[in-house]
Amino acid sequence: MSKLSKLYNQIVCNPKDVDFDELDKVLRQYGFKCRQPRKGSSHYIYHHPDLPDLISIPKARPVKAIYVKDAIAAIEKLKEKGE
Repeated sequence: MSKLSKLYNQIVCNPKDVDFDELDKVLRQYGFKCRQPRKGSSHYIYHHPDLPDLISIPKARPVKAIYVKDAIAAIEKLKEKGE
């Protein structure tokens, strides 16, 4: 099992205790592009060319579980399209 797989499984098993950098690393490995916030915002916007949805994640430590679950759902959609 690769480091990426281990990190992804760790995030899926415990979405309440995820660091922004870990989630960022996983999303980028799955091909998501990141748009950094403009002035006055702390939310990073992730998008993937194969998905119509945007994912907004604040750079807070730890990232709230609802944002992590949104990211996991987007990755799962991407995996389903790949099969």
